[in-house]
Amino acid sequence: MIILGSDHAGFSLKLVIIDFFERNNIDYMDIGTYEGERGDYPNYAFKVAEMIVRGDAERGILFCGTGIGMAIAANKIRGIRCAVCSEPYSALLSRQHNNSNILSLGARVVGSELAIMIVKIWLEGEYEHGRHQNRLDIVENYKK
Repeated sequence: MIILGSDHAGFSLKLVIIDFFERNNIDYMDIGTYEGERGDYPNYAFKVAEMIVRGDAERGILFCGTGIGMAIAANKIRGIRCAVCSEPYSALLSRQHNNSNILSLGARVVGSELAIMIVKIWLEGEYEHGRHQNRLDIVENYKK
């Protein structure tokens, strides 16, 4: 299952991805915002990230105006690797090299068709392990 979360700026793009998921029988859960609501992006980023860390889902997708605020907030949660992607190649490598477990998209940055391409490639991407695992371990174990 994929957990979806958005603030008001990302709501319309989230609806595009929900439509794509429903047409392709992809299991998802939408944790808000919902139509007509305004919401602070950190609250949705934290909720999606915490659900993933708890094991409620393997991955999530966040939507806001640029994708940046959501990613900054989600990456505060230990165990989360959230990537902001505005084109397919970064989405693929975020999975293959960085094992991203959350994708963050900006509704003011990518259009509907590009967002669907990015999501599709991100969902199909598989983590390559190998030399990348040591790097992820360094990041995960860093304490200051």
